[in-house]
This record gives sequence, C-alpha cells and structure tokens, in this order.
Amino acid sequence: MVLDCGTGAHELGRHLVASTPGKIRGHLFITHTHWDHIQGFPFFAPLFGAGNEWDIYAPEGVGQRLEATMAGQMEYTYFPIGLDQLGATLRFHDLRENSFDAGGARITTRYLNHPGLTLGYRLEADGATVVYATDHEPHSRHQDGAPIHPEDQRHVDFLAGADLVIHDAQYTLEEYPSKLSWGHSPAELTVDWALAAGVRRLALFHHDPIRDDAAVDRVLAGCRERAAGRGGLDLFAAAEGGLIELARSPGGARTRGVTATRGTPALVAPPGATVLVVDDDPEVVKVMTLILEPEGFRVVSAADGPSGLARAQAERPDLVLLDVSLPGTSGLDVCRAIRAADDPHLRDVPVVIISGFSAAQDTAAGFAAGATDFLAKPFKPAHVLSRIQAWLLRVHGNR
Repeated sequence: MVLDCGTGAHELGRHLVASTPGKIRGHLFITHTHWDHIQGFPFFAPLFGAGNEWDIYAPEGVGQRLEATMAGQMEYTYFPIGLDQLGATLRFHDLRENSFDAGGARITTRYLNHPGLTLGYRLEADGATVVYATDHEPHSRHQDGAPIHPEDQRHVDFLAGADLVIHDAQYTLEEYPSKLSWGHSPAELTVDWALAAGVRRLALFHHDPIRDDAAVDRVLAGCRERAAGRGGLDLFAAAEGGLIELARSPGGARTRGVTATRGTPALVAPPGATVLVVDDDPEVVKVMTLILEPEGFRVVSAADGPSGLARAQAERPDLVLLDVSLPGTSGLDVCRAIRAADDPHLRDVPVVIISGFSAAQDTAAGFAAGATDFLAKPFKPAHVLSRIQAWLLRVHGNR
C-alpha cells in the first residue's frame, strides 16, 4: 500500500522491483491530484512491469475523472510515455467519503480542508490503525479550547484511537495567520487534535520546504513541550527512510469515533448543479461565478437578505453560499428562514456561510442558525470551490 505518489515514488519503485520476486500487486491511495502528490507517478517502476497489478484511488471530483487526470500529466507535451503504454494492469477508483476493503485492510476516507478536493485515509489491518491526513487546514479560526466547528470535531473523530497518525504540520501557530486558506495545519494544533483523539503516535509531516533539519527539530521540540503532561503521545517528525513498526492493539484495531458509510455507485453532482451566491459585494459574486461556471455549475445571485431568500425559494438551489452581513436581513436570519421553509429541499440544502468575523461566538452563531459550513474571510476561491464540491458529493452521494 502506497500513500500518495510524489517524487519519492522513484526510489520506492526501484526498491519494490529489486526486492519483490514475481509480479507486484499494490494499492496506491492519492489524497489529491496537486502536482506534489502525483509527480512521481510516471517514474514509479512497478507500473511498467507487465503482469503487475495496481489499484489507484483518489477523490472523485465534480467533473474530470481520476484516469483522465493521471493521463493528462503524461500527455506528449509533458512526458514521452503515455498512460496507455504502461505495462501493468491499472484499475482507477474515484472515491468519496466511504469505507471499503482493499488489500486485506479496511479503508475509511474523509474529506480534508484544502484548496482542492482532498481525502484523508484511515487504514485498519492486523489489529493496528494508521491515519494519513496531509494537506489539511483547521475549519475554524478559533484556536482556544474544544473544537466549535463540527468539521473540526469530525476530523478528531477520524483520528480517534489510531496507533499512528501521519499529519500535516507545515506551519507553526505564530506563522499561521499569514498562511490562512493555504490549506495546511499549524503543528501545535495537530498535537491538540491527536491528544483529543487518543492517538498513540504522531508523525509531523509535510514540513515547510524552507525549513532545514535544525528548524524541523525546533518545531518538534515545541510540540513535545506542548504535549508534555497531557497523555502518553509519542511525537516525532517524519523523515525519509524511517521505518515504523506497529504492534497489534489490545482487542484489535480501534474504530472509536469512525462511522462507516455504505458504498454507493460512482456519482458526481448533478449536471448544471445550481449554486446561489447571496452577497452584496459584486466582486465576490463575480469571482465565484468565474470559478464555478467552468466547473459546470449554474450560478445565480442575490445582493440582499430578502431577495436572497426569495431566490432560494424560486430556484431551489443545490447549495447556498451566504454572506452574514447583508442589507435588509442578515445572513443568519436568511439561514434560519431557509431551515424553517415548508419546502423539504430548502430545509436540507447545504448552506455555507461566509463571514468577515471568525471569533468563537461568530462561528457558533452560524451553526446555531442552521449553517452546514462556516468559512471565515479571507479565503482563496479554490478553497471555497473544494468545500462546495465536498458538500455536493456528500449530499448527492447519500441520497
């Protein structure tokens, strides 16, 4: 089982070919298809061997499928060998949040918070559990105390009881304010999540490229100081060439906090899915239209609370992107009205609130009003797009 396929795949492939007699059967789990996670794919030697078999998994997007994406980076302009020239038998799997069996393990996937649709993987086998969660940012800007954003609590539940968590820890809390919406975690919060989840071992991962070894050691020392006296968490920084052996957990693999979902047939959001943008800033509406329409979404808009509610009732959108500060009626009141509607579609439609306020009470007020998600400004348009895709895939995948 291979997790992601960056440039390290070259050395891994050589090792597998040299050390494996006969045919090589494997599973490659890709968190997302940003280049730093797939650039090793054309250089992964087991893919060239006739008779080898590989199952390749990645998030199902709203649009292009995994096989087309992987073939795209191997087009003639970029690479001399096409996907169809590889000798191994390849099977591509487009995933949503789900649980399934692969290679003798139970795999559970969860969406992460990144400017690009991204999945984390929880692998349970032989009485041990490993969670791989890279390229993930906190959902809430509130950093004190227990999670107040349901998605942050859901993330803690995803890590729960794992023997090893390999987690994004690219920044520090001091650096994080200048990196908001970049899609990565402060190392200190990664420690907090691991402690809250009862994790046994935590590998800090996805180090900032500007850090040398001494700088990584300083981050690690600060994290160990933060964890001191708060439980028996074994904390270390991931390094190339490391070998980590996991003993069987007492009573077998622990699945506390993880709810498995039944497999569903491949499905993307409906063609022409409608997104209603309620915002009085025409630039926000323009930007959202520019990023959503090329992805196949139909975008409608409203500039104030009353017209936003009327547009929701008339259009019955697949998702509402709703600003808090609106003329006429606040976004929170619009959200409450949507949840109180006679139309069951509106009562259940995903409502993503966007706000310039990110204090704990602001986030809590958004969810109390019935919001599905809460995004604090500033954010990157790509970040909003990934959240919209995740919610549409969740909703339509469970129908």
